[in-house]
Amino acid sequence: MADMGAFRDAVTAWAAGGPEAPAYELAARLPVRTVVLLEGLSDVAAVDALAERRGRDLAAEGVCVLSIGGAMSVGRYARLLGSPGLGLRLTGLCDEAERPYYARGFERAGAAPQGFFVCAADLEDELIRALGVPRVAELVREQGDLRPLRTFLRQPAQQGRAAEQQFRRFLGTKKGRKIHYGRVLVEALDPDRVPAPLGDLLCSL
Repeated sequence: MADMGAFRDAVTAWAAGGPEAPAYELAARLPVRTVVLLEGLSDVAAVDALAERRGRDLAAEGVCVLSIGGAMSVGRYARLLGSPGLGLRLTGLCDEAERPYYARGFERAGAAPQGFFVCAADLEDELIRALGVPRVAELVREQGDLRPLRTFLRQPAQQGRAAEQQFRRFLGTKKGRKIHYGRVLVEALDPDRVPAPLGDLLCSL
């Protein structure tokens, strides 16, 4: 839904210090009921991919999936979108290390502190463990990234690291790669192997 994209852009501009009017106008015109606050664009790609796999159109359902550009921004977005601002229902997905930011941000916005879902390290870690290293390696090969992976694994800093950590770090070594694999990894999951934080988030929407 193109209008949901416009709403997303308006909220992002508002959070960056822009005018609030466009976000209010679009919220009044669109059936927006819930905003999913995610740390980055790779998380957005994963949530969108799982929704599509399950035959859901989140925008049509009134759900805005929004990248906030890092967990430290959650308080600002929660104030704008929660009860102090637009009064929308808030949920989200965060890393274990960022749980306190989400808890404080949601509570101060009048949203349930338990209204978000937590990954052990991050979503990429959850997906790699769910798929298993051999399957992730196969996907990297299928995506044409085997050569850069081999170069990366030869780096001294990667020696002695667990394979799961190596793959997780590899996904973040090139701009756009993490976003791309957010979708690729989700699309490769068996239906019964969806990481609990991601699956529970979608079920809550």
